[in-house]
Amino acid sequence: MSSSVKRTYSSRSRPAHRSSSPSELASSPAKPSRKRPLTDHLSLHNTQPTKKARFTASSVAKSKPKLKSRAKGKEDRKPTGLTQLHFSLDTSVLRTCPLCDLTYTKGAPDDERMHKSHCARVERGMEWGREEERSCGKGEVREIATAVKLKHGGKGRIISVPADAGGKVGSKLAVLLETISLHLSSPALTSDILRLSKIYLFLLPSPTSSTREKIVGCVVATRITGAMAIAPASEVERFPATDTPGVLPPTATLVAVDTSTGLFCRPALLPTPMGIPRVFVPSAHRRQGIAAHLLAAAASTFVHGCKLDPRRGDVAFTQPTGAGKALMESWGAGGIRIYQE
Repeated sequence: MSSSVKRTYSSRSRPAHRSSSPSELASSPAKPSRKRPLTDHLSLHNTQPTKKARFTASSVAKSKPKLKSRAKGKEDRKPTGLTQLHFSLDTSVLRTCPLCDLTYTKGAPDDERMHKSHCARVERGMEWGREEERSCGKGEVREIATAVKLKHGGKGRIISVPADAGGKVGSKLAVLLETISLHLSSPALTSDILRLSKIYLFLLPSPTSSTREKIVGCVVATRITGAMAIAPASEVERFPATDTPGVLPPTATLVAVDTSTGLFCRPALLPTPMGIPRVFVPSAHRRQGIAAHLLAAAASTFVHGCKLDPRRGDVAFTQPTGAGKALMESWGAGGIRIYQE
């Protein structure tokens, strides 16, 4: 009995595989492999992409020696113009000018510039122009005296200006008052004082211009109500100094104004209409009577219609310096008083 064989795989026909002879295998070319060899993978990961050269090989070769020589020249070049600095701990950088008495920092550009301009104003004065007078309002600049003769033979004029004037004159006066305050080491005048004050200027003609003049003197006069009388030297020195406990010195009842010059005042306030807070004459124009002329003009015109007499105590100074005390004694003949600014 014959048994039937049941097929469990696909019945699709397959092509018959033809066996190849050794000769055919030798003659047929080998098919290229689709996988890259290991050496190609290593070369792709280890090599960097090449950049596009902007210059040719010849230009690069020529430029390299020049760069090397240029860099070598900068390294070999010696620096010039060097300055050796030393610290001087015993020497101060502060300087005091013997002409204007201004203390400034030597070597500081701002201080050097300020000292140069300040010293020129203190020594020779400031300029004044006729156009500055015309720029003021009517009646602000008043001419007090003309052809005022000085001791050296020159002649000038005296004008008065409100201390709180504006415009070009106000700017000029502001610089002048700042110069005076620096020179005298005094505080600036307040706006309330300037509002009650007049400034008297002594002007000399300029040798180079007919429309320009030189400010060679300045006096500021202000309105006050009271001042102290100066105690005479006999009153200060009539009792010998003593250190006995319970015994007051002779100056205990007096107000000390300047102990170095022996200036003392009685504390009682006396009616005084005019005070002089500032007097200034440039150093190149002193000893010519300019300050005395300005003070006389202020005493004659400060109060309208009333001429003031310094010998009767109508004029007072405020904390005068050594030169101011000498002027006060010579011009006021001992009648000048002292008031607190």
